[in-house]
Amino acid sequence: MAEIDGGRLFAKALKQEGVEYVFTLNGGHIYNLYEGCADEGIKIIDFRHEQVAAHAAEGWAKVTGKPGVAIVTAGPGVTDAVTGVANAFQAPSPMILIGGNASLGDHLRGGLQDFDSATFLKPITKFSEQVKKVERIPEYVANAFRQATSGVPGPAYLEMPIDIVTGKTDDENVRYPQRYRTEAKAYGDPEYVRKVVDILMTTQRPMILAGSDIWWCDAAEELREFVEMIDSPVFLNAMGRGSIPSDHPNLGSLGRRYGLVKSDTVLLIGTPIDFRLSYGSSSIFPQNPNLIEIMMDGGKIGQNRDIDVGVVGDSKAILQQIMDELKGAGYKPPGKAWVEEVMTEDAALKAVDEPMLNSDQTPIHPMRVMKELRDFLDRDATVVGDGGDIVTFAARVLKINEAGHWLDPGQFGCLGAGSGFAAAAQLARPGKQVCIVYGDGAFGLTGFDVESYVRFNLPIVSVLGNNGAWNQTTQGVVRRGGRGLGTYLSQETDYAKIMEGMGGYGERITDPAEITPALDRAFSSGKPALLDVVIDPNVSYGDMGGRSRQTRQY
Repeated sequence: MAEIDGGRLFAKALKQEGVEYVFTLNGGHIYNLYEGCADEGIKIIDFRHEQVAAHAAEGWAKVTGKPGVAIVTAGPGVTDAVTGVANAFQAPSPMILIGGNASLGDHLRGGLQDFDSATFLKPITKFSEQVKKVERIPEYVANAFRQATSGVPGPAYLEMPIDIVTGKTDDENVRYPQRYRTEAKAYGDPEYVRKVVDILMTTQRPMILAGSDIWWCDAAEELREFVEMIDSPVFLNAMGRGSIPSDHPNLGSLGRRYGLVKSDTVLLIGTPIDFRLSYGSSSIFPQNPNLIEIMMDGGKIGQNRDIDVGVVGDSKAILQQIMDELKGAGYKPPGKAWVEEVMTEDAALKAVDEPMLNSDQTPIHPMRVMKELRDFLDRDATVVGDGGDIVTFAARVLKINEAGHWLDPGQFGCLGAGSGFAAAAQLARPGKQVCIVYGDGAFGLTGFDVESYVRFNLPIVSVLGNNGAWNQTTQGVVRRGGRGLGTYLSQETDYAKIMEGMGGYGERITDPAEITPALDRAFSSGKPALLDVVIDPNVSYGDMGGRSRQTRQY
């Protein structure tokens, strides 16, 4: 009989799941898990804050489609990671968080960092349990992965007390689950699929909005085929960005509102009717179009607005069902005029941006920064957005051409998520460009982990928009009340020196003509790099020229 300890059992369970990296910040309660991971060939990526480790675990899921794993120590280690778990829960993204705790034997005796974290994490996880026996570690790990990836994805949590982590058992007492997950897809109810087809057969002006379900269901190919089959304008958000290449003739970016108010049928695929669609108000849907929702989460269907058809299930499977039914019914698309109308408006809105994109002003206009970055990045670059105003500019201008190549926090709006996201992206895509667009406020939350980029030789390039303010708040409150309280930072802070001090490449930019040369130097350095770009503090996304055109009544 061979004896095995908790750390090795845990690592064997991870290895069976194909885990390559664990993201962490060390602590005595969890250290033996590192020993097991190292012995099983799983790489340990340690950060300077547990929040970043949790964001990296979610980031791994966002770029690979597979759950990432974070390990944090007991008590404050777990609470530090809560923000990352909450973001994954809202997104929703599959990830596994492992938290330490005082020993089971010392429970309620006042042990160091003794804390009922399993109960604490239940509201923001799909599964949250304490491991109570060493020999059952693989079963608990299998449960966590199954829960995180089944149905609507999301985070799972395991609390592992120190006497479980360091405990030992005979190998013959251990059951290693083998066939405990299924790849089966949830197909849409055929009756409801036929209802969708019936509507499309008479639709003349269809409109598609596609979001994160497209990524989690691996439905990019089906979405493109469906868009071309019904010849509809399509607009992408969240993890749906990149599912259709930026140069596809049916893909718009700025003409979404025009398409919504003019369409007779709107298909929302993995797109909830939340604040991003004005909660379904009549200003967005003045024509009262046929409204079709296709969602993994049936609880989101019909939220805030009545719908005509709601189909629950896997987007990849459902889109194929709809296309098969349309082919069988002899479907003919309505013609090119509608797509051309929406894309003409989209192009007109983009034309309004040209003076800002080419502005030579100083301080630098943020749109000029994004134009230079857009033109410099490789077609398959991964872009991470972490900030307020600066990320809205980035989302407006940058072109994303592949699924899973745009990462932002999503509905939770969590600043600080980007540092972990970027690290995971670079680990998953070695040799490819990874760029994070920071606001100066967001950088202050987790930017110290550029030091982790240096330690692990991750050549991530950070482009930081330095306007000396939490500008998304500042401009609004100044307009309303004439002052901004608690919303200003110092534009004199030289963030490039922080990167230099950590051992990376840093450069401060005040001249718009230097943006592209600086990007070239940063990416060519082969090091983690940060470009501190001093931008106009008086420019906000809500006030930019052309905005009134985008929100006018059609």
